[in-house]
Amino acid sequence: MNKTTDAAFRETVARHGDRPFLCVPSDPARGYHQDGYEIDYANAAGAVDELIARYRDAGYGHGHRVAVALENRPEHCLHKLALNALGISCVPINPDYRPAEIAYLLDHCEADLILHLDSNADSLRAAMSEISRDVPMIEASKFADGPPAAKRPAPIAGPVTPQSEASLLYTSGTTGRPKGCILSHQYELMSGAWYADLGGLMALEPGAERVYNPLPLYHVNSGILSFFGMLLTGGCQIQPDRFHPRSWWRQVCETEATLVHYLGVVAPMLLNQPPNDLERAHSVRVGFGAGVEPGLHVLFEERFGFPLVEVWGMTEMVRVLADNHEPRQRGSHAMGRPQVGLEVRVVDDNDQEVPPDTVGEMTLRYSEETPRFGAFSGYLKDDPATEEAWRGGWLHTGDSVRQAADGMLYFVDRKKHIIRRSGENIAAAEVEATLQAHDGVAQVAVLATPDGTREEEVFACVVAVNESDRTETFARELFDLCFERLAYFKAPGWLTFVDDLPKTGSQKIQKHRIFGADGDPRDAAGVFDFRKLKRRR
Repeated sequence: MNKTTDAAFRETVARHGDRPFLCVPSDPARGYHQDGYEIDYANAAGAVDELIARYRDAGYGHGHRVAVALENRPEHCLHKLALNALGISCVPINPDYRPAEIAYLLDHCEADLILHLDSNADSLRAAMSEISRDVPMIEASKFADGPPAAKRPAPIAGPVTPQSEASLLYTSGTTGRPKGCILSHQYELMSGAWYADLGGLMALEPGAERVYNPLPLYHVNSGILSFFGMLLTGGCQIQPDRFHPRSWWRQVCETEATLVHYLGVVAPMLLNQPPNDLERAHSVRVGFGAGVEPGLHVLFEERFGFPLVEVWGMTEMVRVLADNHEPRQRGSHAMGRPQVGLEVRVVDDNDQEVPPDTVGEMTLRYSEETPRFGAFSGYLKDDPATEEAWRGGWLHTGDSVRQAADGMLYFVDRKKHIIRRSGENIAAAEVEATLQAHDGVAQVAVLATPDGTREEEVFACVVAVNESDRTETFARELFDLCFERLAYFKAPGWLTFVDDLPKTGSQKIQKHRIFGADGDPRDAAGVFDFRKLKRRR
């Protein structure tokens, strides 16, 4: 894929101009496109050309970065294509971020412009009050009048290339602050081509597929993987605002989806819905996702009539592994075998390869000659972290797996201190830092605890400065602190007070010893349950 995203888009427009490109299901309760929306490739190209003209006329060009806060609206995709055509990087903003989190993103990426909805203007202004830079803003509904003029010339001279930055996606890091993953045009197109060429149960028919993806456009799954998979094959991306279990089958049937994307949370929530006629009236051939509970895998397929293909991917390398060929290893956490262009090595803590069926960390590369080909370009302003991730010429994923003698890989656990809740990666260190900032907190450790619906939940263990503060009132005060400063999903769903935290001789907290190897934190005495308070605002 030695081309730019704009070149790839124009080629598809020439081949599939009259085919649908983007679709939004109808939803009377949604604040936009209540009656649904669909645009074909030819009309999308016209809309993109108009956006390109507005950006160019305002002085934006190669090397600029635009922070995009359009949630899951199809306009996000059109603006991304326009930005990339000019060599501008698209920096999506998670709509659940609090002002302090947005401020860090804007400051760290040195955004040149913010494209936003009217509904998130106040949060963005509050974020700007926390940084020293004044970033121009333009509301999407007023973009036809043109954005504010760029405050600096385009930083990069020369044409846009496959190596130019196309997106900057922020992903949770184990040290607390999110890291900015630089994704090139080549990365995005190679990811889409890999998706399109998976074959087996994921074989795509050019110009005919319609993928229903309820995941966020500000994540790599929907915003890059399926989006470019559809763009390269003349398919249509169906983009609801988010996952809604009650309207799932109506929307899937109404939009004639042939593929659906899912996370582990989707299966139990759909299985818990009462049976209805639509759940077997769909056109879905296959589901594509990760994290389905082993005991639900077969149940889901038998009730709803299509296979769930379990996959593995990460922002740094989203050319996915997939268990997409029969016979599949259903209910086993199997996630596919290495392929040409995606070599895998399972290693111990000393980066030594382990024998088959031994748990170790999964590391990846393209090949020995070009290990980083098609992967992310690096972490913005953090070369040491980039080199650490690539130590020894292999990308360290932080995920523990085991590999059978036949090459099949099975997911075991996350090696990093990352909590996976409903598809969101939460850095324990970020929540710990927020709690530790309270004067009444002496020490804190945050860990993951199982959750039957959301895969994992945030569990905070707090050592209070004053023993008299070990009350529900103080626990709620700490929850509110996190809820105000962090995205809602990062706040502790569970919180307990402990006398002390076990440590090594070098004073590192040993989280695995707090409740023991077989202990369930939720069963401990004096645990406060705040899960019902964790709601979007």
